Amino acid sequence: MDADPVVTAPSADAPRNPDLRVRVLSAVVMLLIAGLAFWAGGLWLDLFIAAVTLGVFVEYVRLVGKIATDPARLSSMVIAGAIYIGWAGLALAVMPEPLMLAVLGLVICTDTGAYFTGRSLGGPKIAPRISPSKTWAGLFGGMAAAGIWAALVVLSASYLVSAIGPTGASLASALEVANLGMAAIAGAILAIFAQAGDFYESWLKRRAGVKDSSRLIPGHGGLFDRVDGLLPVAIIAGTAWAATQAGI
Repeated sequence: MDADPVVTAPSADAPRNPDLRVRVLSAVVMLLIAGLAFWAGGLWLDLFIAAVTLGVFVEYVRLVGKIATDPARLSSMVIAGAIYIGWAGLALAVMPEPLMLAVLGLVICTDTGAYFTGRSLGGPKIAPRISPSKTWAGLFGGMAAAGIWAALVVLSASYLVSAIGPTGASLASALEVANLGMAAIAGAILAIFAQAGDFYESWLKRRAGVKDSSRLIPGHGGLFDRVDGLLPVAIIAGTAWAATQAGI
């Protein structure tokens, strides 16, 4: 009779998540590059946005190349992707930097709120065949976090504007001017679009049979994986800002 197999217990010194260090280092590098581009501003920031936009489009084309069954379908999907991704890149490039920060913060708050709420509460899935980890609780948590962020952004902007007045900066004046309720509602609605962008990319990856859009960023996948929720929010915010500037 064969001896029972020996099961070796994992060493106490072994890291529980060997990919965590890689993910953290990659995140630090991404934040450093993005931060330097934002600090430099002007042409450097535009070049950074253009480079990321091009990288996302290349990853998108690779995904749809695995999905399309004929050249006509491939062409239509590539054109649609060029409009979608290019529009988002242009919107980010033309919007003022404070608005860009507000948009980035809203998407980050959406993802963070959705992640922690979904992990804590669980519950029914939104579309398990597309994204098995996304729950309704997570969506509502992301909407709440985005609403709070939008309200804080509007309140901060109102406070800075009040500093220009004769009485100086005043929180009371800022509260009178700022419509925090509408800001929170707008933030929550934008969170839905951010999650829709996430679902869209998840749908593309599932159809293409891949886990990540690419392996460009160690531990994080591709550029498309990082900005999938940002694209629709950038389109909405950037287009709305451009429309107000044009007097529409």
